[in-house]
Amino acid sequence: MKTQILSKENFLNWRFSLLLIFFISCSSNSQIDEEDETPDETEEPASTNYDTSSIVKMFDNIDAITYEVKNNSLVITTTNLPNHKSPYYKDTQWHNALYEDYNGTNSGFHLNPNRISTQNITFTISLQPASATNKSATPLGPIGISRNGVVFFNQYAAGNSALDNEIDSFDQYLGHPAGQGNYHYHIEPTFLTDTYGEDALLGLLADGFPVYGPKEGGETLSSSDLDDYHGHFGKTADFADGIYHYHVTADAPYINGDGFYGTKGNISQ
Repeated sequence: MKTQILSKENFLNWRFSLLLIFFISCSSNSQIDEEDETPDETEEPASTNYDTSSIVKMFDNIDAITYEVKNNSLVITTTNLPNHKSPYYKDTQWHNALYEDYNGTNSGFHLNPNRISTQNITFTISLQPASATNKSATPLGPIGISRNGVVFFNQYAAGNSALDNEIDSFDQYLGHPAGQGNYHYHIEPTFLTDTYGEDALLGLLADGFPVYGPKEGGETLSSSDLDDYHGHFGKTADFADGIYHYHVTADAPYINGDGFYGTKGNISQ
């Protein structure tokens, strides 16, 4: 077999080509590494100075609510009476005005024995919420307040059990009353998303961070799009500079996840 011998000129050209390929390859890898290290624009900044006072106005002219701003906190009291119709107004003093048979889509719906009654629930919520160093679990009972004055509950039924059976007692707006007549939403409050939009501000949790509907940027979110607390940092229509916020989703944990992202305010009832 004949062996090919490179001339000095060909050898130099060959060596130059190898060096050029190596240089291009290294430059390309360096560029990829730099791109990989670019921070996620939706990641919460290390230092935040949130102020949610601009959204207090959403509670204006809501019959169920009275409030005042005091020492950088929102002190808000609600009678917790939903301003929409419900089968749970049956045989109450509001029967004639607000009772409506169930007309939702759940073929397994059954009316639980409770009826809506007036409550006296007060939240003291910081208007300058911040991430808590030690996150706390949400309790059973009220964990936040929606913009029509109805309270939010977490993802559990009595005894911290799943909502699988309890969901069948949710009315056409996906709420129901507890044993003392305390009406509440565990999952998406469809009266609010129908009224204000699926990407709209729906209320506040007791740690001061806002709750939004299931859509963001035209996309419907699921729990897999959110963190362990069922929220994330990003810009919203109400906070152009971005804020940590929760979203309701169609899958568990629906409104909140492993606890409050921020420090819980006071809830009394």
